[in-house]
Amino acid sequence: MNETASSPLGGTWTLGDRTVTRFGYGAMQLAGPWVMGPPADREGALAVLRAAVEAGITHIDTSDAYGPRVVNELIREALHPYPESLFIATKVGANRDDQGGWPVARRPEDLRRQVQENLESLGVEVLDLVNMRMGDAQGPQPGSIAESFGTLVELQQEGLISHLGVSNVTAEQVGEARGIGEIVCVQNGYNLAYRHDDDLIDQLAGDGIAYVPFFPLGGFTPLQSQALSTVAARLGSTPMAVALAWLLQRSPNILLIPGTSSTAHLHENIAGAGLSLSEEDLAELDGIGR
Repeated sequence: MNETASSPLGGTWTLGDRTVTRFGYGAMQLAGPWVMGPPADREGALAVLRAAVEAGITHIDTSDAYGPRVVNELIREALHPYPESLFIATKVGANRDDQGGWPVARRPEDLRRQVQENLESLGVEVLDLVNMRMGDAQGPQPGSIAESFGTLVELQQEGLISHLGVSNVTAEQVGEARGIGEIVCVQNGYNLAYRHDDDLIDQLAGDGIAYVPFFPLGGFTPLQSQALSTVAARLGSTPMAVALAWLLQRSPNILLIPGTSSTAHLHENIAGAGLSLSEEDLAELDGIGR
């Protein structure tokens, strides 16, 4: 059963045959600058991962492209053998170049190689969830998802992937993917100030499909708003915790994956899952994205 935001860690949501906490952890920030190379504080990175699991978080988001390979290997070192409750989501669709770029890699042979690399670096025989990432750094781009997503469906049928999702996609691409295979989540950019997917979120909620916003706190430019600061001050909390609480109350199918390389910041983020926003708070915050 899916629970609501008033529960610890935002309650739970069912992804396929697995139940996860709605409040999860995004591991991208554990790599070095520009998501390349090792972290400056390796022991600190391992400590954050262990602290997330100790706090009860059961949903971790990663990719073998982070580092590359660095973040997956940190996850393996910190948490393997994995608790049965832990659900690790990864994504494919890009390589890394020497300049830190993310060149597209979506041919069938590219995707098969990336899935194999994720299996090896995480130390598992089956990946819990693989998101097919489309678009580019500017966001979703129109075009067919059929060949790329179809390859992941084949890998799922071969027993290498348990669940599938799509990332950085248009609503039309979501529909196309659903016509090819079952998806359990959509992972797109969305937050309190960037709300272009409102209609899609509501549609997915009605169909029992999760929506996982990346950059839930604004990404490389953190959310800044007088209304957000005002509500946070009234609640004796932080603007970022309030922004996370708003997402959890926005729709029951929203799963959060805020990232951090600090255990203190991790616990600050978790505090956002416990906030209860009043109708007055919500009305004030809703104005930010309009």
